[in-house]
Amino acid sequence: MEIVERLFAQYGYLVLLIGLPMELIALPIPPGNSTLAYTGYLSYKNVLDLLPALAAAYSGSVLGITTTYWIGNKLGMPLIEKYGKWLFLKPKYLKKTKITYEKYGNKMLVFGFFLPGVRQFNSYFAGIIHVPYRTFALYAYTGAALWVSIFIGIGYVFGNQWQLVFTWIEHFLKFILIILFCTIAIFLLLKWRSRLRKRPGIHEGELK
Repeated sequence: MEIVERLFAQYGYLVLLIGLPMELIALPIPPGNSTLAYTGYLSYKNVLDLLPALAAAYSGSVLGITTTYWIGNKLGMPLIEKYGKWLFLKPKYLKKTKITYEKYGNKMLVFGFFLPGVRQFNSYFAGIIHVPYRTFALYAYTGAALWVSIFIGIGYVFGNQWQLVFTWIEHFLKFILIILFCTIAIFLLLKWRSRLRKRPGIHEGELK
């Protein structure tokens, strides 16, 4: 938190207009959740005005996710076609992923902001698989508004107790993130075993 406090002391609202886009471009300095919660606390202490703080935070968030969306949209697929094989990101895999994303991706654009690691790459990925900009804007900008409002609200509503509440929420979100990654890992493992079974000369007993 010390770095966030120093940044606010020196730059005020600019921390939100410049710092949040950097965080969403995957340069998490300052970290987004704690920056927003501390913004709410500063508004509670009347150091910052609440409405300008909300406006600056939302503007910074929209700038960040819009930038990453267009980077992914314009540069993502050419880079994957050229270098993706080294990262096991072949275009055919992205096509399959896009089908899945069409079912669940809009929810991820809204709620992915609350998960560190997901928040930074969600917009890149939406751009890479060419989610229509209007669809992206509808859901991602809504998600940004919820993210900004809730975390600023933590600092503003709980005042001097905001750090205690924030720590509890952060632990909860990390728990959700661990469950999500474990679920994905299990799914990929089962899919890998299924492919091995289909290969000639490989029997189920050889996988145990």
